[in-house]
This record gives sequence, C-alpha cells and structure tokens, in this order.
Amino acid sequence: MIIQKSPPASGAGEEKIKPFRLIKYFTLSSLIVIFIGTLALSLVNSQLIQTILLKKNEEYALLLAENLNHQVFLQFIIPVTLKYGKVQLRNPEQFERLDKVIRSTLHSFKIDNVNIYDLNNIISYSFSTNMVGEPNIGGTGYKNAVDGKASSNFVQKGRFIEILIGKPKESKMITFAPLRVEKPLAGLSGRVLGVVEIVQNTTDDFNMIFNIQQRIIMTCSAIMGALFVTLLFVVKRGENIIEKQNIEKFKLKEELNRAQHLSSLGEMTAGISHEIRNPLGIIISSAALLKKKVAKIDPTNMIPNIILEESERLNHIVTDFLNFARPKPPSMTRCSINEILEKNITFLQTTIEKNGYHISKEFDLNLPSAMADPNMLYQAFLNILINAMQAMPEGGKISVRAFSDNDSISIIFEDEGKGISESLIHKIWDPFFTTKEKGTGLGLGIVKNIIESHNGLIEIMNISPRGVRVSIKLPHKDQES
Repeated sequence: MIIQKSPPASGAGEEKIKPFRLIKYFTLSSLIVIFIGTLALSLVNSQLIQTILLKKNEEYALLLAENLNHQVFLQFIIPVTLKYGKVQLRNPEQFERLDKVIRSTLHSFKIDNVNIYDLNNIISYSFSTNMVGEPNIGGTGYKNAVDGKASSNFVQKGRFIEILIGKPKESKMITFAPLRVEKPLAGLSGRVLGVVEIVQNTTDDFNMIFNIQQRIIMTCSAIMGALFVTLLFVVKRGENIIEKQNIEKFKLKEELNRAQHLSSLGEMTAGISHEIRNPLGIIISSAALLKKKVAKIDPTNMIPNIILEESERLNHIVTDFLNFARPKPPSMTRCSINEILEKNITFLQTTIEKNGYHISKEFDLNLPSAMADPNMLYQAFLNILINAMQAMPEGGKISVRAFSDNDSISIIFEDEGKGISESLIHKIWDPFFTTKEKGTGLGLGIVKNIIESHNGLIEIMNISPRGVRVSIKLPHKDQES
C-alpha cells in the first residue's frame, strides 16, 4: 500500500547521525594529521639527505685536496725546485705549469675555484687570475689549515624562502686544507708549505634533493587526495545509509503508532456500533408496525416513512463502522475482474444515465482470473466509482481500465473532477476524514483494508490537467490470504 504522508521532521534521526559525524570528523582530522606528519617526515628526510650530502661533499673535498697536494708536490714543486732552485709563481712558466697540473687533476670534478695561499695569507694561485696577490682573505679556515687542520664551510645564497624550502639560488662547499711536503721523500718532515682552498659548487646537488622532496610531497599529496576522496565517498554513503535507516525507522514507528491508534479507534467504534445496532433494530421494526397502523388511520401521514428512511441510513453508517473496525477475511475463489467491474457499472447504470456520466471502459479480454473475494472487490470498486461521481456533480467522464503484467492485475480509475488539495492528500486514508457534507469518511479506509487483505496495492494521485487517478494492483497467482 502506498500511503501519502507528511515527511518526517528535519530532526528525525539527528541523534543517530551525530555519532557517525563524530567518526567522520575524527577520520578527516586523522587524515589531515597524517598528511601534515607525512610532509614533516619528508622535510626531515630531505634535511637528513642534505646533511649526509654535505658530509660526503666534505669528505670528497678532503680527498680532492689530498690528491691535489700529491699531484702538486710530485708534478710541480719537485720538478720546479730541481729546475729553477725554488718556486716563484711570479714566473709565468711556473704559474702556467702549476695551472696545468691543477686543472688536469680537477678537470672532471665540479670545482668552481681553487686558491693557493702562501704562509703570509696571500693568494699565490687562483683560477680567477684577478684574485692573485689578494692578502688576508683566508679567514678562520686559512688559520686552521696553517695549523695543520683541514676544515670546510657551507655557504648558501638566495632569498630566505628559497633557503628555507631547500632550493637556494647558489650553494657552495669551501674547504681549506694544508699544502704539505710529502713525508716519504728525502726525509722531509711534512711541514706546511701553504694552504689550498677548494670551492665546490653544490647547487645541482641541492636542486636534485629539492626535486626528490617535491616528488615525495606530490606523491604523498596524491595518495592523501585519493584517500580523502575515498573517505568522502565512504562517509557520504554511510550517512545516506544511516539516514535511510532512520527514515525507515521513523516511518515504521509512525505506522505502528497509527496502527495502535486505529486499533483502539476500531475497538471503540465496533463497541459503539454494536450497542447502536440493537436499539436501531427495534426502532426499524417499530417504525414498520407504526407505518401499517398509521396507513389505516391517515394514509397521507409521512412520519413513519421518514423514520424508516433515516433508520436505514443510520444502519448503513453503523455497517460502515463495523466493516472498518472489524474487517472480514476474504473468502478466496477464482473470479474475473472484468465481470466484477461490469457488474458495478450495470448497478450504477441508472445513476450514470440520469446525471450525465460517461464510462470509458478499456478491459483486457485476455485478463487472467484472480484468487479473490468477488463480493469484497465489488464493494471496493463500487466505493471508488461513487467517489468519482461525487467529484463531478455536474456529470463527466470516468475512465476504467484493467490489464495485466507478469504477476499482477492493474485496475485504474480516472475522473475529471477538481482533484484533491495538496494540503489534504496525505489525510485521505485517515479514518473519519472527509470533505463531503455527508459521509462517514470511512469509504477509502474500507477500500484500503479490502485491497490489502488481497495482498494488493492502492495509490491515489492527482493527474494533469485535472482529476484523480486511483491505481490498484492485485496478484493473479494462486495464493491464500
């Protein structure tokens, strides 16, 4: 049975949804925390990589300095001393020879500059010839190297934000190492002859680390984005499921309350109707006797007839009450829906012709028979046709169709009346609700009970441009109530 109802209040099920929302917020918060933690971890890892890289570059620079010391001593100092008696870099031939030794030693390495200081902190050799002869620019690194200690200093240039994110505009590793006499030769003591300054360009290395860091962040962002979208989908689906469950629960609760209300109302109605029926029977029989006696004395007196007519009308009302309050179980038998509808139309034929109604019939000739109570269906269809006529007091067209599908028979009634107000359509199944001046408001309730007792469905709706459609579906398979 499809019943029109007002939608549940907006707060229905809100208490049930709140715990799920807490789970959603907790999950989303956890996801954000994990994402931030992953970014922080990637930054820590990149810093660790930078530290390791700097240490490796420093070790690498010291090895270069040691190798350079070896090559300069063997290929320059000894040969020049033997040839010229002493080293004098002012001599172009000596300077050019030293330059060739140093460049051939370092030609495959990423070295920006090499400076060689004498013991007076004056640059005696440099890749940048304009720096030759510059005094006192060695600083602390120079002093440590004179004392025999190698040291390195890391320098970054660029804007603060560039340095902060690990992508400086330029980065260099500056290493100072002593230039010594090699011990194995001529019993020399390995004293310091000067200082070598090696400047490595580490910008490409840091750019590589920054690119790795970017890939890590982008990968984490993609993974977290996918998790976030998946989570949103799961959460949304969960909310929809919970909301549907709450709506169903609300509807079931509403149905239960309505059933309990109708049950109490039915018991009260049945009791009152039963009590009315006994004295009503006495009134009807007494009025019939009175009519016979009055007819002999005063044939024109209509009072007994009025009493009988109103008593019969009251008896019909009481019968409706009892039929609604205590519906009888259907007596199932194989019957034809078409024959029942034809019987209804034949019964109403006089009213149809008198009030200008036109019945449009469209019955499937191959309509299967149904297991049903023909008398109860006759009563249900009759109530629907009478309602359609009452909706068109000036006459009009009533359409009746009957057809079947795989497992059900459909009966559709349509009128051309004013229809049902949208503000009242959800009340049409309520007992005793009626918009008519006369009537108990139980007609549709009785129809509903009859159709449901046959395991059928009924729906009432307004149609365009005007009128009402009543749709009934009845199973045509063999079944017992």
